[in-house]
Amino acid sequence: MSSCDGRVVVITGAGGGIGRDEALLFAQEGARVVVNDVNAAGAEAVVEEVRALGGEAVASTDDISDWDGAGRLIGTALDTFGGLDTLVNNAGILRDRMFVNMSVDDWDAVMKVHLRGTFCATKHAVSYWRDQSKAGDQRVARIVNTSSPSGIYGNVGQANYGAAKAGLAAFTQILGEELWRYGVLSNAIAPSALTSMTEGLTGYKERLDELEARTGWKNPGGPEHIVALVVWLGSPLAQVNGRVFDVRAGHVDVAEGWRPGPAYTKEGGFTVAELDDVLPGLIARAAPQVNAAGEPKSYGG
Repeated sequence: MSSCDGRVVVITGAGGGIGRDEALLFAQEGARVVVNDVNAAGAEAVVEEVRALGGEAVASTDDISDWDGAGRLIGTALDTFGGLDTLVNNAGILRDRMFVNMSVDDWDAVMKVHLRGTFCATKHAVSYWRDQSKAGDQRVARIVNTSSPSGIYGNVGQANYGAAKAGLAAFTQILGEELWRYGVLSNAIAPSALTSMTEGLTGYKERLDELEARTGWKNPGGPEHIVALVVWLGSPLAQVNGRVFDVRAGHVDVAEGWRPGPAYTKEGGFTVAELDDVLPGLIARAAPQVNAAGEPKSYGG
C-alpha cells in the first residue's frame, strides 16, 4: 500500500509551483485530489497531469478567501469523492515592499489570501471533521499549512508576508491543541523553493545558481524537493501535531519557536531604572535571533 491510498486531499493554490508538485505526489501515493486554484487553466492542467499518471483529480477555481467559495471547495471534495481526509493550505501571493513604501492595499491583499483564505478553507473542513467525529465516524484527518522562513525568521522587504506566515505558524500550533480530539492533526512547513512566486526575491536565484554550480545538483530550488514532507504530514504515517518544519532541497528540520529565555523575577512591579539595570544582562545571555541558516541576525548598531 502507498501512504495515501484512498485518501481525499484538497490542495489550495495547486495550479503551479509547490501546489502542483504536491498534487502529483499525493496522486502517486494513492490519493484522490481536488486541485484548487483561481487560475482555471493552471488547475485544469494539473488535473490532466494527475489523470495521465492514472490518478483521480478534479479542479476547483473557487476563491478560498471568499467564505462561500471556500465552502464550495470543501463541498467539491465531499460531492466528488465522498469525503475529505487532508487539507493542504498552500495558496499564497507576494506584495513585497520595504515597509516605508508598503501600502495598505499591499498589506490587505496578502492577509486576505494567506490568513483569511486559510481560515475559511480550514473552518469548512473542520466543521465536516467535527460532524463526522460526533457521528462516530472519526476520520484520520490532517491539516498541512504553509508558513515560510520569512514568517519564523523574518526577511527584509516582507513585513506583510512575514507577518501573515508567522500568523499561520501560530494558527497551526493552536489548531493542534484544539482539534486532536476530532482526529485532526495540524502541522506546517516553512519551505524554501524557487517558484513563479519567489523567483523575484533579491539574491535567491543567484544563491541557487551558485549551489548548482558548486555541487552539480540539478535544480536545487525545484519545488519537487519540498513535497515529500507535505505528503508525509498529510498521511496517516505522521503522528506529530502542532509543529512547523523547515524544508528545502536535501534538508528538513523541526523549527523551534518562541520559548522563555533568561529571566528576572521579583515580588511586585518593575521600575524603569530597575529594568535598565537588569535587562541588558538578560539580553546578553539570550540566544541570538537567527536566520533560516541558523546564523545570527544583525539589527544594526
